[in-house]
Amino acid sequence: MGFLDDVFRPAVGRTAEAIDWSVAERIVNALAEVRARGGRVFILGLGGSAGNAGHMTNDLRKLAGIEAYAPTDNVSELTARINDDGWGQAFVGWLKVSRLGPDDAVFVLSVGGGDADRGVSPELVHAVDHARHVGATVMGIVGRDGGHTARLGDHVVVIPTVDRGLITPLSEAFQAVVWHGLVTHPDLASATAHWESLEAR
Repeated sequence: MGFLDDVFRPAVGRTAEAIDWSVAERIVNALAEVRARGGRVFILGLGGSAGNAGHMTNDLRKLAGIEAYAPTDNVSELTARINDDGWGQAFVGWLKVSRLGPDDAVFVLSVGGGDADRGVSPELVHAVDHARHVGATVMGIVGRDGGHTARLGDHVVVIPTVDRGLITPLSEAFQAVVWHGLVTHPDLASATAHWESLEAR
């Protein structure tokens, strides 16, 4: 056998079993409410989670009919803000120009959720604080203990740590598992994915 079969596969199974899926159900309801009031969802992620943010943005727009954006998809603006304003304020500047307000939501994808005391992911910390300040809903899918996002967020799925050597890969992988569950939920989905639509014919 080997690492993937003996270690990784069992960790995947334990993670799926340990997730609090009732929180994901509440996120479905919260996203449906944002859509109903004409709000937007701003998806924030760093590193691998930034890639996930772009993918989730596509899925919310195409499969759930929700206006969604990921600041990291606009690398020119993001890097200009980092260059001019300093790291830590780029997401906030982006959200301010987008006029983030009470009808909108910030959705954080992160391995740790941000930690101001340790100086980890300050972009997420400041963005969550700004969202709370303007009355936007804060949602997320985060790992470890959820950090700043879980403490201040309204609806946050925390991917449990089942193996301390696999925190990052499992957190980032299950971000995708959970959000795909959200956009295919019958209370949120407004379209069927391509292959599923072909199978239905």
